[in-house]
Amino acid sequence: MKKNLGSADSVIRVILAIAFAVLYFTGTVTGTVGMILLILGGVLLATAFISFCPLYAIFGLSSCKVKEQK
Repeated sequence: MKKNLGSADSVIRVILAIAFAVLYFTGTVTGTVGMILLILGGVLLATAFISFCPLYAIFGLSSCKVKEQK
């Protein structure tokens, strides 16, 4: 797997995952929507830590800074 997530993208994903978890565990969002947010938060957290997003790979996207080769 080639890294395709930059640091800013990873930070945003971690923040969203934390927000989703807080919403679920405080009871603000419950039921099916709460479980979906919790699962989505887990996926966002996992992709942030491994710096690879399968959807980015499918669409050929990358938020990594590319170093110029000389």
